Amino acid sequence: MRGLGPAALALALAAGLGVAATVHTRAPGPAESAVPARLAPESLLLDVARRGERLIAVGERGHVLVSTDGGATWAQSKEVPTRALLTGVFMHDERLAWAVGHDAVVLRTRDGGESWERVHHDVDAERPLLDVWFEDAERGLAASAYGELLETKDAGASWERRPLREGEDFHVNQLAAAPDGALYAAAEAGHLYRSDDRGATWSALPSPYEGSFFGVLPLAEGPVLAFGLRGRVFSSSDRGRTWTRLETGTEATLLSGLQTGPGRFVLAGMEGTLVFGSSQGGSVRLEARPDRHAIVALAPGPAGGLLLVGEGGVERLDRRD
Repeated sequence: MRGLGPAALALALAAGLGVAATVHTRAPGPAESAVPARLAPESLLLDVARRGERLIAVGERGHVLVSTDGGATWAQSKEVPTRALLTGVFMHDERLAWAVGHDAVVLRTRDGGESWERVHHDVDAERPLLDVWFEDAERGLAASAYGELLETKDAGASWERRPLREGEDFHVNQLAAAPDGALYAAAEAGHLYRSDDRGATWSALPSPYEGSFFGVLPLAEGPVLAFGLRGRVFSSSDRGRTWTRLETGTEATLLSGLQTGPGRFVLAGMEGTLVFGSSQGGSVRLEARPDRHAIVALAPGPAGGLLLVGEGGVERLDRRD
C-alpha cells in the first residue's frame, strides 16, 4: 500500500481503558509546546472542524492550523502547549473549541484557535483520546480506546472516566451527533452504539459487519451511514436497528464522511479514496486522488468545494458531486 498504512493510522485512532473515577486537572507544569513549522499545512493532519468562515485542523506534533477565510489560507497556531499527536477537534462556536490527542491531552481555545491551554493530560495512563464532542460550552465527551469515555460537566475543570458500556472494551473511534438529538459511536470489531440521552447511557446496535467502523454519518434527512474497513458502508433508515449494505467498488478503508447537500454525501479514506453517493439510492461514484494520500477528515471548502485533511495536510478539491 502506498502512503500511510493502516497500522500507522491506527495509532491516531486507538488506545485506552476506562475506569470510573474523577480525574482532576493537574497543575499545568512544564508542558512542551508545538514547534512552529513552515510545512505544517502539509504535515499529517487527523481532524478538522468548521464554524462559519473559521476552520481548525489538528495533527502530528501538536500542530494546529487555523483558517479565517473558509479554508482558502491557513496559519499555524503559535501557542499550543503540547507536542502530542492531536486526533480530534470540536468547535462549539467561532471562539470556543476543544482538541484531544495522545497523552490523554485535552486542549481548549477561547479565541478561535489562536492560542490554547491544556486542561487535561495523563501521560502515565497511556490512553490516547481519539475524538471529542461537546453538547454545550460546559458538558463534553472525549472518546478513547477500550471503550473509555472522559466526561466533563464544568468546561474541563474536572473529568470523569467511565466506560461507554460496562463490560465492553472496544476502541471508540468516533462520536457523531444526529439532527434528531441522537449520538452515535463507531467502534472496532463491528460495534456501533447509540445514545438517546446525549451520551449518559448507550445502547449497542445490531451490527451488519464484524470489521471495525471508523465513522458514522447521520444525514439531515434521517438515514445514518456507518463505514470502515475494506470499503464497507452500511445505511440505516431506522436509527441503527437494521442496516443495508451500499456497494462502493473499493476495498480501501474509509475514515471520514461529510454531507454535501440534500441526501448527498462523500466518504473518504486510505489511498486517496473518495466515494460520492446519495441516500436516495443508485450507484456511487468512486474517485482516487492522484497523490494517493490518506484522507482522514473532510470539511466544506471555499466556493462550494471540499477540504481534504490527512496525510498530505490540507488539500482543496473542487466538488464533483
